[in-house]
Amino acid sequence: MKRLGIVSLFVLLLVAFLSVWNYSYQAGLEEAYVPLEKKEPYPEIPSEKGVFQRSEFALDYAAMPIDATHQRSLKDYYDNRAYHGAPPSIPHEVSSERNMGGNACLKCHENGGFVSKYDAYAPVTPHPDKINCRQCHVPQKTQSLFKITNFEKVAAPKAGINNALPGSPPVIPHQLQLRENCLSCHAGPSAPKEIRVSHPERVNCRQCHVINNKEVTDIGNFIRK
Repeated sequence: MKRLGIVSLFVLLLVAFLSVWNYSYQAGLEEAYVPLEKKEPYPEIPSEKGVFQRSEFALDYAAMPIDATHQRSLKDYYDNRAYHGAPPSIPHEVSSERNMGGNACLKCHENGGFVSKYDAYAPVTPHPDKINCRQCHVPQKTQSLFKITNFEKVAAPKAGINNALPGSPPVIPHQLQLRENCLSCHAGPSAPKEIRVSHPERVNCRQCHVINNKEVTDIGNFIRK
């Protein structure tokens, strides 16, 4: 009985020691932990968020064969704009002057695809969330008489010569407002062949490509004739 009492007392002291040690250890962890103050979430940067919006199509673009007979070129790309940086005009008839994105425009221009009526691939819009397309995009009217002015266009960037250093990733030669979604113009069958990327599966474009902030040049004072 005496031996059993001694063993029981030893076990009781061991359990007490372990309990006190565990409590002390956990208390020490709580003192060392500094909780972060919960603040308002940081606002998303649109120019960073936009590059991921078509990432689900990146692998499809990488595996897609090139249709050599229906490729767009940079010349076609720029000919459809009044000036470099302008919204592209609508090169075909529209069924209604009040066409809105989901009801008309986005049926072809949200995800692209071949349009047999025009024998071409529909360009993909980089901003399908903005459904009031006609606010910026107007039909072409090339048969009307325009009055000549001395308005000077900013020269459009050329492909292949805008690397900061030989072998370095090319810089982004345009502003990102409303053009944040890189894969819309640089991947897929509707992308101009000169700027179609070889690695659309690397969707974090801004990790290597930076904006050229010296795109705009001084053309002097605009004087109306």
